[in-house]
Amino acid sequence: MIERYSLPEMKRIWSDEHKFELWLKVEIAVCDAWCEIGKIPLEDMERIRKATCDLNRLAEILQITHHDVTAFLAAVAESLGPESRFIHLGLTSSDVMDTALGLQLKAAGEVLKKDVDDLIHVLRSRAIEDKHTLMMGRTHGVHAEPITFGLKLALWVKEMERNADRLARAIDTVSVGKISGAVGTHATVPLEVEEIACRKLGLGFAEISNQIVQRDRHAEFLSTLAIIASSLDKFATEIRALQKTEVQELEEPFQSGQTGSSAMPHKRNPELCERVSGLGRLLRANAVASLENIPLWHERDISHSSVERIILPDACLALDYILTIFTSVAAGMKVNRDRMSANIEATRGLVFSQRALIALIDKGLSRQDAYKVIQDNAMAALHSGQSFHELLAADPEVKQRLQPEELNAVFDYGFFVKEIDRIFARAGFPDCAQDVSNTGGGLAPQTY
Repeated sequence: MIERYSLPEMKRIWSDEHKFELWLKVEIAVCDAWCEIGKIPLEDMERIRKATCDLNRLAEILQITHHDVTAFLAAVAESLGPESRFIHLGLTSSDVMDTALGLQLKAAGEVLKKDVDDLIHVLRSRAIEDKHTLMMGRTHGVHAEPITFGLKLALWVKEMERNADRLARAIDTVSVGKISGAVGTHATVPLEVEEIACRKLGLGFAEISNQIVQRDRHAEFLSTLAIIASSLDKFATEIRALQKTEVQELEEPFQSGQTGSSAMPHKRNPELCERVSGLGRLLRANAVASLENIPLWHERDISHSSVERIILPDACLALDYILTIFTSVAAGMKVNRDRMSANIEATRGLVFSQRALIALIDKGLSRQDAYKVIQDNAMAALHSGQSFHELLAADPEVKQRLQPEELNAVFDYGFFVKEIDRIFARAGFPDCAQDVSNTGGGLAPQTY
């Protein structure tokens, strides 16, 4: 199961090998910028472009320097001749590290953006498929009035579309570099070098910085990832609740030969959705850590660095993982439409209580008096097992004000879905004909 959801591209982005590749890419881009303004001779620049970094040699030097950037620079210098003196000219470590980090976050964000788009596509398709499938709407976990399963999924689609917009903005926010020297004054590296280098790298640049790119940018990115994860947690929690034995309206995919329990062979647990919910907690915790990284001493300290080495790759990997999992769940989940119908009818017509209330009000009864009549009969139906419709039909106050055909008209499931098509149209869904076979198992006006 773990291999099924392995994510090689995201792992590659956050690998040490790729990080050092990006560091070298940044150093070469800066040298290109120096060359463009006449500081580095063209013949030296041509040799610098062929620079390499032997990772084994870097690891050996790191045992001596205990500083990854100086070890990296020494390893790169060994691949060059005298022109190595131009590498890292006027720079500080964070110029390289933060600019490379901007490249990593941009690439990771693009992977997540595709994941989000894939989920939106699946949810939209499933929403249209069950656009008119009646199911019980619940508030406080208690039966309220019928909705459609498609409407529930359409709600998720719009939330994920907002998440896609948030993610695009967050990617733009972190896709910046910083080549401004030790404390951001550009005293040792002109603004032009920063602008040229970042442009060559496909990044924006921080208009003003100190020794680092400011961490509010990274906090915005991780907060966005936490919001997306919380949406997934919300969706997964709903599926888990609807998979309960007492409900049985949905079921996450369960493959042939799969087992749910070492002790109880009958178990079919929503373990994928539980995994999504659990990792959602991790992403929210990482977002809090990123907020703690915003306040640093003076022009910079290093307290954020150790945290980011964990939370940035972990957050991107975890969200990539649970987006992939939940897209698979959404595509393959089983919808038990017959059970949805049965659950609606389990309360013997109580879902029409507001309809009956309005009908009495329309006939001139005060809201308070009408509410008491309906509530008394609803409680009687709930506790006695009698039909709500039959109890209302026998109530003197109701009989006085509603003809039998008027009372029958109250118990019409079609009333609850009459605006569904217009809701979908307003939400930007493509036109799709009503599938009458999916209206909650064909529920029609009922007499209880």
